[in-house]
Order: sequence, then C-alpha cells, then structure tokens
Amino acid sequence: MNAAILPELPESRFLNRELSWLEFNARVLAPSEDPRLPLLERVKFLAIFSSNLDEFFQVRVSGLREQVAAGVVTSKTPDGLSPAEQLTEIRARCGELLARADATMEALLAELDKAGVRVIGLEGMSDEDLAFVAEAFHERIFPVLTPLSVDPAHPFPYISNLSLNLAAIVRDPVTQVNRFARVKVPPLLPRFLALPDGERLVPIEDVIAAHLGALFPGMEIASRHVFRVTRDADVEVEEDEAEDLLAAIESVLWRRRRAASPVRLEVDRTMTAEVLDLLVRELDLEPDDVYVSDGLLDLAGMMALAKLDRPDLKDDPWTPVTQPRLQAEEGEPDLFAVLRAGDVLVHHPYDSFAASVEAFLDQAARDPDVLAIKQTLYRTSAQESPIIGALVRAAEAGKQVVALVELKARFDEQANITYARALEEAGVHVAYGVVGLKTHSKTSLVVRREDGGVRRYAHVGTGNYNPTTAKLYEDLGLLTADPEIGADLTDLFNVLTGYSRQREYRRLLVAPYDLRPKLLELIRRESRLGGKIVMKMNSLVDAEMIDALYAASQSGADVDLVIRGICCLRPGVPGLSDRIRVRSIVGRYLEHSRIFRFGRRASGYDHYIGSADLMPRNLDRRVEATAPVLDPALKRRLDQILRVLLRDDVLAWRLHADGRWTKVRERKGLSAQARLRELALERTARPR
Repeated sequence: MNAAILPELPESRFLNRELSWLEFNARVLAPSEDPRLPLLERVKFLAIFSSNLDEFFQVRVSGLREQVAAGVVTSKTPDGLSPAEQLTEIRARCGELLARADATMEALLAELDKAGVRVIGLEGMSDEDLAFVAEAFHERIFPVLTPLSVDPAHPFPYISNLSLNLAAIVRDPVTQVNRFARVKVPPLLPRFLALPDGERLVPIEDVIAAHLGALFPGMEIASRHVFRVTRDADVEVEEDEAEDLLAAIESVLWRRRRAASPVRLEVDRTMTAEVLDLLVRELDLEPDDVYVSDGLLDLAGMMALAKLDRPDLKDDPWTPVTQPRLQAEEGEPDLFAVLRAGDVLVHHPYDSFAASVEAFLDQAARDPDVLAIKQTLYRTSAQESPIIGALVRAAEAGKQVVALVELKARFDEQANITYARALEEAGVHVAYGVVGLKTHSKTSLVVRREDGGVRRYAHVGTGNYNPTTAKLYEDLGLLTADPEIGADLTDLFNVLTGYSRQREYRRLLVAPYDLRPKLLELIRRESRLGGKIVMKMNSLVDAEMIDALYAASQSGADVDLVIRGICCLRPGVPGLSDRIRVRSIVGRYLEHSRIFRFGRRASGYDHYIGSADLMPRNLDRRVEATAPVLDPALKRRLDQILRVLLRDDVLAWRLHADGRWTKVRERKGLSAQARLRELALERTARPR
C-alpha cells in the first residue's frame, strides 16, 4: 500500500511527531490569550504550557540530542526528518511559542494588577515595604541559601534540573578580581513573597537578588542574572540485566538527579555575554540550546498565582455528581448488587470518582465475602491515596491482594516505589509487571464468594486510579460483572504476576498481543463505501494504523478523529484522506479518554474504551487493556459523548492537511465540556 500512496504525494503522508506535539502545546497556550476566560484560569493554562514544554525538553529533545551526538544522521522518522533537522525545526517553533508566552505573561500581569493581584519588583517600594522584605529575607530565606563560588579551589557547581538560579559576578574591592558565583533558589521556598497587604507579590528571585550582598559580605555585586537549566530525564533501565527492578529504578532516579546531561539553558535578556559564555561552556551546551526570555523564567511556577484564593477570577467550581444507580435510599448502595443488575459507565470528572471507583474498592476491602482484589497502579495521588488505603485494609483483613505497580511511570517513579514498599509492608503481593513492557492498563478485579460459587467484578478504565486527576482529567470507566471480562482480567493478572504466553482473550483487547490486529481488523471491516469510524484518543502516531485509516478513507469510509495531542495523520489530502476529519478539544479538563467506535447506527456499532493510544509504544511496548461496551444504554451514552464532542464549536480546533491547527468557527456556542456537565446533572434528576 505504501508504494501506491507515496508517488502521488509531493511530501510525506505523515506529520512529524515532535512538531505535532508542539502544535498541541500551542493549543494549550491559546486559552491563556483568550480574554473571555477568567484571569487565573488563563494563568493556569500558561503555567501548564510551560510545564509541558519542560517535560518535552527533558524527554523528547534530549533523545534527539543523543541521536545527533551518536552520529545518527541517516535515520529518519516516517515523515522524513533526521534528528538534526527535527532539532532545527523544534528550535524555530519553540522560539515563536516562547515569544508568545512572554507577551501573554506581560499582558496577564497588567490585567491582574487591575484586579488587585500585583506582581512587582522592589523598585519604588516604600521604606516600610523594603524593611518587611529585608526581614523576610533574613529570617526565612537567607538561612536556606548556599552561595557557590567558582575559582581554582571550587569547581563549577552541579546545576540541578529545572532549578531557578542566580548567576552573580562578585568583585573583590581590594584586588578588583571578578569571580562567578551561583545561588540556587531552593524549591522549598514559595514562588512569590506576599507583602502584608496580601495583594502585592514579589518574585522570590528578585528578593534574593536584592540581598546578594548578605551572601558575599565585603564584596561588590557587579552583576546578577537569573537562569534555569533543563536536563535529560529520559534515563532507561536495563530490565533484562536487573536482578532487582526496584533497586534498578532507584539507581536510575539517582542518575537522573545527579548525572543527567543539560539540554536547555534559559536566561533573562539582561545576562551579559561574559556570563552567558561561561554557562554555555561549563554546561557543555551550544548557542542553539539557549533560550532568552524578556520576562519571568519558570512560568510553570505561575501555578502559584492560579492557586490564589480569588474565586472571582476563576471558573465556577464543579462538584462531580453521583449517578442514580450508585445511590441508595439510605446508607451506601450495595455496589455488587448494582453490577449484578447491569454494567455502569462512569465519566469523570462529571461523575464522581469517589462514589464509583473508590467506593467499589472500599466496599470490596470491607466485604467479608470478598476473597481477592487485584489492581494495576500506574500513577496515583501524591497525597494519601484512598485506593492504596483500601488495598492495605483488604490485606490486613486477610484477603488475597495483588498490586501491579508500574515503577517505570516517568516522573512518578519515586512515588510508586514508596507506595510499593508500603503495600508490601501491609501484606499486599506487589509485582512489577512483565520484563520489557510498561503496564499502562487501568484495571481492577474483585473476586467474591456468593451463593452460586465465586463471582468476579471488574473495573476497566481509561485513566489512572488517582482521585486528584479524576477531578481534572476527562476519563471513562466501565464497572461490570460480565463473566468473560472477569475471566479475561484473571488471565491478564496471571500474565502480569507469573509466567504465561497467553495471547488471546475473550472480550478484552490486550496490548501488546491482540489489540493491534483486532483494531486493524475493525478498521478494515469499515473500509468500504458507507463505512464509519469514530475515534477519540490522546495521540495518533502509529504508521500502520494511519495507513489503515487512509485506506478506509480511500475505500469510501467516513472517519472522524478527536485527538487531544499528537496527530501524525494528514486529513483532507485529495485522493488520500478526503473523508478524514481531525479535531481537538482543549478546555478546562484535559481530554484523556480513549473511545473507539466502528459502524453505523443502521448496522450496529461496536464500542470500545481503554487505556491505549494509537502509538507504537502503546500497541507494542506496553500492557494495555481495552474493553467492549455492550449494554445498549451505555452504548447510547458513548454515542452522546461523541456527538457532543463532534459538535463543539467553542473548545474545538481543526487540523488541516499542511499540519496547521485553527479554531473551529463558533456558530452555536456549544462547549462540549459545559454540555457534558449539564447532561450529568440531568442524569441525577432521573429516577433510579
């Protein structure tokens, strides 16, 4: 098929993955520029944009740099770009986006000032305010600062990842010799120092900069500049060679903290050429790795502003609702009886996570007839997790409890190590999955003794078992007593905790085994005139899947894709993808669910939800679980969700064949997320 397509196109049929991700982050930046949104919500989007970009440099840019350093020049991505060419394109696009971010931050600070939230420097402060700042510095900040000088007796210090730093040129007034010194802004300090009126906030680096003399008594401060370093965080562990995976991951975390290579240097525009040259040289970077800012560095730290107690500058709060079927006239519902009567579909954050998933596991932990609980954990909350608590209580009650903890969940490794040890101490059987594969599936299995023998209850979801993100991320979950799904999960947990070569399942589609071939089979089934495919996911990268969707379009099928992040498919190319439409929803909640629907209403739909995106890593290098939704009422619910997403003209963006994304023109003013909140409220009003 590839040979038939390529000669017809003047350029690649694929969009570049890295550049597509940058366009996603541009869509995240756009709400911060929207004057219709509350001010602190705009600040939040700006902080998320910056945090996203930090991770992109730590993982994706670092990987490309390693390829270039290793001399990889002929290897190209499916779109035809070499690693060096990708870095050049990334540099150009990041420059454009960062200029927008700086301008947006300046505009937001001006608007915040009018609203009574003033971010200020020390210039023009009254003597009283300066005295307050000086006292706060000496009492709360000075004791935790450590100045590090650079001279023959003091080598250039290690600059930790994503830390905010001050570079100072310190002059000896006697010898007139200049020396470089670095002062790290400890991350335990707040991002801003609030003045007594509670309205004015001073960036913490400005407070430190104004009092550098206290750190270098008897010396002159010739210049001072803020800078920030990003390091490689994509450190791999050799699982095949590791006798103890937990110890190996801890070693990787140490290397990430202390031995990771720098990949980016951010500086303020006032930095002198002398200081900049020194930093570039000592960090072993190139001029193209330097990003100059006109405003504050570390815009991710602006999340501190977004958390201010100013409800008048934020969206109205949303309280997730409890579906009627999960309510009881008195006390708590018998969730096992509810599931015996039929499956339940939960849609977070519209439906309560606490009243559904947490309640399911909590009830299982307390029920004397429950014999076993088996659970996958990829990311859970940083604070005390109700899910972890339920597993611990179940183990302490003598139940068989198994937790599959994914130690390799990037940036959550340390938290997962801590949870794994706590679970083991409570008597939970903790496993770390299959060598060479990340366990990304979101699955729970409860085995219960009942009159007829043993019955299995299950949850298969699209999102993590994390009560914090369940209020911020849009996700789906299926609670079911379906015997075949229960049997499939039993087999899957045996694969994850023991030795098994099982490759086929009754109802579930499981990666890296049958998910790819089954999805391709469903796509090909619809590859005909009148065929219909609707898919919602985070990312579409896999070349084989993209080619299958191109073939479906060429065969006459209509294809609608709702993709939050990366999309390497080019829609609307004549003769290739005329019948494919791609949109993205970017709003208050992060769209995280995966829904795959095949067919038309007349012939019947096949619906699936699960944890996998259509990326090579999900299909081939992770354990993923995708479940069919079979209940007619729940299928209609999924249809309703997809219909709302495809009609949105407030939060929606459209992808063009040349890779550009543009906002969908607003005609009816339909916001998918606002409409889904309305529908959730309507469901609670219906009789059970």
